[in-house]
Amino acid sequence: MTFRATILTLYPEMFPGHLGLSLAGKALERGQWSIDPVQIRDFAEDKHRTVDDTPAGGGAGMVLKPDILARAIDHVSSDDPRPRLLMSPRGRPLTQKRVRELAAGEGVVIVCGRFEGVDQRVIDARGLEEVSIGDYILSGGEPAALTLLDAVVRILPGVMGNALSGTHESFEEGLLEYPHYTRPQIFEGRDIPAVLTSGNHAEIDKWRHRQALELTRERRPDLLAEDDQPVTK
Repeated sequence: MTFRATILTLYPEMFPGHLGLSLAGKALERGQWSIDPVQIRDFAEDKHRTVDDTPAGGGAGMVLKPDILARAIDHVSSDDPRPRLLMSPRGRPLTQKRVRELAAGEGVVIVCGRFEGVDQRVIDARGLEEVSIGDYILSGGEPAALTLLDAVVRILPGVMGNALSGTHESFEEGLLEYPHYTRPQIFEGRDIPAVLTSGNHAEIDKWRHRQALELTRERRPDLLAEDDQPVTK
């Protein structure tokens, strides 16, 4: 099954962007996934192809018109089971769990907002799931859509050479990833931790788990359950 991504955007030339390179790009060439950017402006009906208007109630900026966006959504997914996502800073934070759910499906339809936002009525009427990639504001939804697709495509079956690469990473087990080391053995006076060169895989696994716990407790304590015990040295 090919994972299909349809992107509704005012800037289709931004896709596939970096996803046309490296492992994602090779998977795209092999047909393991596909991307179809669709120009929202094509669904405007006036001669200027206007897609926005002033916000009701006043205020700065412009708002993407609901009738135009609804026509675009209906054109690409009228009878389509794929989730309809709207990249939005007010959406639910994207998690690795949600990424895996999306990767297990047939694909996604992603709406990339611009201006001050999207008319709430089309969000409600077309069942758009608002998704955020972080607590900051971008110039539009396109970079956020590329980020989401990057996270999804890399874990599609056969994209990464080593199947284990996608399982021993930050967030996969609710923890940040442990530190990594490689040769040379000594770099600027700093040695690789002895346990990693001991050949004792059970002790290596324990060390990595302790390191992951410590990093998570220090940097992302929100990821830890309330009953987590203190890390033992």
